[in-house]
Amino acid sequence: MSDPAVMASIPVPGPASAPVRRERVLVLRNRQKDRPLSVPTLRRITLDLLEAMGLGAELGFHCVSADEMARVNWQFLGHEGSTDVITFDHGSTSEHLHGECFICVADAVAQARQFGTTWAEEVVRYVIHGILHLRGYDDLEPAARRVMKREENRWVRWTAARGYALGSPVRQAVRRPARRPARTSPRSARPAGRVRPQAP
Repeated sequence: MSDPAVMASIPVPGPASAPVRRERVLVLRNRQKDRPLSVPTLRRITLDLLEAMGLGAELGFHCVSADEMARVNWQFLGHEGSTDVITFDHGSTSEHLHGECFICVADAVAQARQFGTTWAEEVVRYVIHGILHLRGYDDLEPAARRVMKREENRWVRWTAARGYALGSPVRQAVRRPARRPARTSPRSARPAGRVRPQAP
């Protein structure tokens, strides 16, 4: 699977009284093969979320395998095994996010089964979760976790209300036309190409 990096820089007008240019640089990398992922669709969802939140951003999202996520988890957090999302804040402010999020698609698949959702819905939830961490939300203590989960659910509903089929980060399977019957050559009555013997 290719590893396209998709970048975007979009100026966003601020309030009428104080025009502010909000620049957004977004890099998405798909380094996993567990599920086919549409990077352009996930990019559009992420940019729309940032715009709705009124945030500028320099963000990297890395969709990775369980093995790579386990390495990141061990190297930077000292935890064994894979996890759904890890966020690194590189100096975010209240108006401009600067960071990276690692998203494990294999964990999204497993959690989708557990929670009765789709793996694509889980991936979008992880993007929102990472953005909220960069905005200062925390999920270590139960009270803070409830506040963050409420905000996360609000943005998941917002995304759904925008008309996104949350399964849209999935590449649609290409439907191939049915094979045509073999042509018969005008010189002979035998079909051109290979002929499979028919069962008796």
